Amino acid sequence: MHNDCIFAIQLYFMQPVTGFSKLSKSQKIDWLVSNHLNDNATARETLTQYWNEDQKLQDLHDGFSENTVTNYYFPFGLAPNFKIDGQLVTIPMAIEESSVVAAASKAAKFWMDRGGFKTVIKGTKKVGQVHLMYHGLSSEMDAFYAFAKAELLQSLEQINASMKKRGGGIVSLDLIDKTKNLKGYYQLHATFETKDAMGANFINTTLEQLATTFRLKASQFDGFSSDVPEVIMSILSNYVPECVVNVSVSCKIDEIGTINGVTGKEFARKFVQAVDIATVEPYRAVTHNKGIMNGIDAVVIATGNDFRAVEAGVHAYAARDGQYRSLTKARVENDTFIFEADFPLALGTVGGLTSLHPLSKLALQILENPSAEHLMKVTAVAGLAQNFAALHSLVTTGIQAGHMKMHLVNMLEQIGATDVEKDLLRKEYADKTPSFSALRESLLVLRS
Repeated sequence: MHNDCIFAIQLYFMQPVTGFSKLSKSQKIDWLVSNHLNDNATARETLTQYWNEDQKLQDLHDGFSENTVTNYYFPFGLAPNFKIDGQLVTIPMAIEESSVVAAASKAAKFWMDRGGFKTVIKGTKKVGQVHLMYHGLSSEMDAFYAFAKAELLQSLEQINASMKKRGGGIVSLDLIDKTKNLKGYYQLHATFETKDAMGANFINTTLEQLATTFRLKASQFDGFSSDVPEVIMSILSNYVPECVVNVSVSCKIDEIGTINGVTGKEFARKFVQAVDIATVEPYRAVTHNKGIMNGIDAVVIATGNDFRAVEAGVHAYAARDGQYRSLTKARVENDTFIFEADFPLALGTVGGLTSLHPLSKLALQILENPSAEHLMKVTAVAGLAQNFAALHSLVTTGIQAGHMKMHLVNMLEQIGATDVEKDLLRKEYADKTPSFSALRESLLVLRS
């Protein structure tokens, strides 16, 4: 019987595994290789060769998640020469996609002699909510909130103490009536300042204390005509429209120069049109903003922050008026080309993975141990730079020429070229756009 058929039968008759989390890492791999990888010795070798030889360091990485069997590497690169608010910055970036770091570096070089990147923090507030259901009169909820608010806030004093010492803590607390959106739905809407911490644990702990106090006070209030309000859940929000940084670049049109045969005036005109298209066309806006996130995510990952939370918040912000749009804006004003964006970025430089992962700590050292606000600025710059580099190509030579050249190394590896053959083929395709079929033909010619 064919091996694939045997493998399919094995999977069909595979039994659920019990106590998997209690197995050692080697035992987990044994189970994985036996049940899913057809006892493939190469698969086992691949998994184990990514283990770190330093057992203490490997134990640290294993502790970041659960049921770990190996490590998954991302390249950790550097994009130098970013002039940000007058200071030169080298930006660490962790990303596997070819051309991202190169594109960011190219944008940094372009703007270094044209004034560099300017940033402004527009706000640093974060949000959390206690979600409630009550089917009585809204006036009763208002009366109860007036009765309970002081003790709700007082119950947070101990939790809030250390954050207040750093200049943060809960900023405001409001009862929001959302019954027009969902029958019986209310929320306690809280805003926070968390200083250099991203603040998820602090916010969630605070919200759960609010919920506990809310239940207690509700049981003491005799003004409800219906059952007492029900706490459904308490959780922070990754939508942070009040935790925003503005980033911009600008220069006179005649300072742009000629780009790939395109005059500065024509380049600016097409560039603005490209951004306008992404502002009105969601199909284009999604890809446009994905390119921005190539830069933002790379910095967020390198510094040990939560790129999934950032992604969710940024994309929600892009659709805040009801249609998904470009995050960036471009215009020509008084013969000056202006390119800018507002990015909502809830980041931290203390706590969490930033304090545990050795490379995250190193990334923050490269950035000279920034505050959370400064990290917001650097991350926003990476996003704007990435978008500039992408549009720079799109409105001149097109995206594929440079993009495919950056993929050339990977393509040569995939077609099985030797080191000598790689050198020869890199020279051959120095001024040509490579494709797999063309590379294979060239390799056959070399070997004939």
